[in-house]
Amino acid sequence: MTGRQSLYIWERRLWYQGVRLIAGVDEAGRGPLAGPVTAAAVILPPDINITGLADSKKLSPAKRQELAVIIKEKSLAWAIGWASVKEIDCLNILVASRWAMWRALTSLPLKPEHVLVDGFPLPGLRVPQTPLVGGDGLSASIAAASILAKVARDELMAIYDNVFPGYGLAENKGYPTKEHRRALACRGPSAVHRLSFKFRSIQKQELP
Repeated sequence: MTGRQSLYIWERRLWYQGVRLIAGVDEAGRGPLAGPVTAAAVILPPDINITGLADSKKLSPAKRQELAVIIKEKSLAWAIGWASVKEIDCLNILVASRWAMWRALTSLPLKPEHVLVDGFPLPGLRVPQTPLVGGDGLSASIAAASILAKVARDELMAIYDNVFPGYGLAENKGYPTKEHRRALACRGPSAVHRLSFKFRSIQKQELP
């Protein structure tokens, strides 16, 4: 069995059981110092085969953009969910990530019969779910969701870069690169930085 075929193992098991509307859900943006956490939910049609589908982290930005268009065209349904910087700071990143996933799933125009979740179980779902640690490398639906979430978040961070220049948000996407940490040490956090993160320690480390 090829790697491409193995991505559909979980979906095929459910399809063979008569479950047709299987949603994969994943998030992007748990690790950055800035910006929201973004989730996507995708329902793929049975027996679909999208060439090049993989964990979004293993794809180039251009390939993610290309696949995002295909996923939106070929999927039965897709949706994006967000949790804001304020929610991250108030709730913590884990809870905020779950909210983003839940919002993506409840925004789908079709109600899924089963959900494949990247990581751990998602509280509050009223449909059966299967949590898969490393799911974006195990499930086509989750991989598709990871791509849509990453593309949506990257596009937003490019907009933020124009509104809050000087942090390199279009390039670093809010992640703690050396240049980003130096900008924080000099400028302090912007309105889209997560204040619950330890900026004081960053400032002490990065200032000469």
